[in-house]
Amino acid sequence: MRAVVDPMRLTSVVVAALVVTSALVGGVTAAATNAQPDVPHTDRAAEVVTEPATEVISTPASESGAALQASGGTSDACAFPVELTDATGTTVTLDERPERIVTTNPSAAQTLWEVGARDRVVGVTQFAAYLDGADEKTDVSAEGLGVSVEKVVNAEPDLVLAPNASADQVADLREQGLTVYHFPAATSVDDIAAKTTTTGRLVGNCEAAAATNEEMNAAVADAEAQTADLDRPTGLYPLGDGFVAGGNTFIDEIMEIGGVDNVAADVDDGYPQLSNEVILETDPELIVVTDPDAPILDEEPYASTTAGVENNYVVLDRNYLNQPAPRSVIVTTDRLATAVEELQREGSGDANGDTGAAAPGFGVVAAVLATLAVALRARRE
Repeated sequence: MRAVVDPMRLTSVVVAALVVTSALVGGVTAAATNAQPDVPHTDRAAEVVTEPATEVISTPASESGAALQASGGTSDACAFPVELTDATGTTVTLDERPERIVTTNPSAAQTLWEVGARDRVVGVTQFAAYLDGADEKTDVSAEGLGVSVEKVVNAEPDLVLAPNASADQVADLREQGLTVYHFPAATSVDDIAAKTTTTGRLVGNCEAAAATNEEMNAAVADAEAQTADLDRPTGLYPLGDGFVAGGNTFIDEIMEIGGVDNVAADVDDGYPQLSNEVILETDPELIVVTDPDAPILDEEPYASTTAGVENNYVVLDRNYLNQPAPRSVIVTTDRLATAVEELQREGSGDANGDTGAAAPGFGVVAAVLATLAVALRARRE
């Protein structure tokens, strides 16, 4: 019998099937012919670098951010000029509010959308395509990885926002006379909140940034409360070729908040490559995937884990799961907590036959758009 929880009653699913091409800062490279079609990026890893999906799902800015954008979203405490020291130890000075902003990674773009500054964004990478209106911005992506310095220069930005994944290009951009703020790695919700606050200060939308953080923190509290009395399944987020999301990562924190104990967190930090034997020893009860068909559960060693034998997996939208930014936290923690709740209900015999119960909604290098929904499938064949 197959029980499926389809959180947004999806009418279509967009999946980009990809090969893992590289992993973390540190030079780990992975080739995985049948791997799960993405590698998560936090700001410690290269951000999304896959071909855009054929269908784009829009992500609206938060209502609070949009409202504050209409009123300017500024206060005396958010006035210019401003000086802030970035992750390189460089003091970045802005004499006036930047009117032309370029982002070098999707997480920075998502944050600007959330704080109501999308109208001043003139350049994004192709992997920010899921954001509403991103197709109206200049694509500054390079033919390979990263951004094209020439394209960024031609966009004539007053400010370039560069998350940690762009670290190796910051110096090149600055050599062109551009004002670049480089963010530190974000491996937790607190890190994301700090980045959001800094972004709001840099662009003059401090109140909107505070409202966004308030919404994000409320979502985290709700997800934790939702799973507080539930049995926590052990889980794993495999990236292909043995690479997994370990401890001290954005992915690990999302899993923890969503009610899942990440078995890889006890093995190593970052995104280690584990042997088949170690994966079997961790024996996850639930696999986190971004492909609704979850082909990785048919592969060894995953097929021989409890999750593989019972076909228990949760599908999360890869953009949100893979991007350390406010909306990512809001969406994935809510949807993962709901999925864990539904899995426990299904496991106790509460699912409605073959179709399951409907639930409100949710999904170095690699990954792009799948869906704006998450489907929990607990298949028992």
